[in-house]
Amino acid sequence: MKRKITILCFFCVLLQTASGLSTNATAPAKESGPSTVDLLNHGAKIESKYDGFNHETVLTLKKMRITCGAGKGLASTLNDTCVSFEASLHCPGVQLDYVRYARLQLIFETKNWDRRHPLGERDLFVVADGERFKLGTMALAKHDIDTTQLLEVMKEVLEVEVPYKTFNKIARAELVEVKVGQTTFALKDKNMAALRDLNNRVKF
Repeated sequence: MKRKITILCFFCVLLQTASGLSTNATAPAKESGPSTVDLLNHGAKIESKYDGFNHETVLTLKKMRITCGAGKGLASTLNDTCVSFEASLHCPGVQLDYVRYARLQLIFETKNWDRRHPLGERDLFVVADGERFKLGTMALAKHDIDTTQLLEVMKEVLEVEVPYKTFNKIARAELVEVKVGQTTFALKDKNMAALRDLNNRVKF
């Protein structure tokens, strides 16, 4: 009787071992996907919205800080000035396969009124990985005083429409430097990651 019980226990152990080996053999190995840290950690907000009045779908990278009183690359001219930007892609109808144009906005905030950009100093130039683009004269979209802070801050918003082909080249560049009138600065790594994220939302 004891011999039968011993044999039975031996077979149970064999069955459990075989089951474990089968489970391990069929379990898929974990694969590490491509790194998306640059896109996910830029900290900006991107929204998609249909504009019924203009019959278009608009992808917008909301206001994002570039620099505040300092720059890199080109010689900085941003003493006491904070610069932010917004970018939007305009797709006709309800689709993301074709972009009609891109719109860029630059937001300047400063306590120094001499830092404004008069009409003759609104030409926008961009150098993307060494390639120079003249994007035209920026229009004054908004100009007011921010009274929510302890000291009055002048807020100036300039904007321009650019062809999507040009925007695509800028968004895919590694180094982008910007010049508006006498103001020069370079986009930071997080700014570039946000632009790439926005650009990747369309099926180009």
